[in-house]
Amino acid sequence: MKTELCAYSVDACRVAQRLGVNRVELCASPAEGGVTPSLATIERVAQIANLDLSVMIRPRGGDFLYSDDEFQTMLLDIERARTAGATGVVFGILTADGCVDVERTRHLVEASRGMETTFHRAVDMTADYERAIEDIIAAGCTRILTSGGYDKAIDGIDNIRRAVEIARGRIEIMAGSGVVASNARALRDVGVDALHFSAKRMVRGAMEYRNPRISMGGSAAVDEYALRVVDEDEVNEILNLIKL
Repeated sequence: MKTELCAYSVDACRVAQRLGVNRVELCASPAEGGVTPSLATIERVAQIANLDLSVMIRPRGGDFLYSDDEFQTMLLDIERARTAGATGVVFGILTADGCVDVERTRHLVEASRGMETTFHRAVDMTADYERAIEDIIAAGCTRILTSGGYDKAIDGIDNIRRAVEIARGRIEIMAGSGVVASNARALRDVGVDALHFSAKRMVRGAMEYRNPRISMGGSAAVDEYALRVVDEDEVNEILNLIKL
């Protein structure tokens, strides 16, 4: 059983390595569900010993139907991630009718040769989940990150179990989204190859002066003075539970 932390900072990756997490999925912009991080961040995380690094390849937030320009950006980001020292990349690309874009996914896999490839939760947005699993296998990806077509993996656990059955060892299945200590063992027991979690905790930033008239993100609902950190107790509890 492998473990993967969804990380948005160099510090989070250092915590993952220290606690014994196998791999990080490095992203930027959690409010958008994760996009491609900066090259400098990738390079710094790649220097952390004994930690596999999968880099999110996603040129923007929103859906997973990409223009030709966006697709070319994804290809270039893959090459940049390789050069920076990543051991894997993470992507997902769909057609307008909600199917896996097999041709483009194959192209991304070929461009990633020498690195592991994860097809992310775009699989959960497809019109036919079981067909999507087979299509991703056919495209040659290393693994699938999935919540079973639901917002939280524990709610999609039956579909995740089905994905494991369909895969029959041809591709790794990694459960993710809402994975916490209270459900980690149940998800492990359906036979997945890995668990993906964020174990996030929000803490108050150190800024003393705060301008009440401005929201840089354009939404007063977002607390721009709260910082995202890793809840180390939660990570340790997950790691201990899945070993039992």
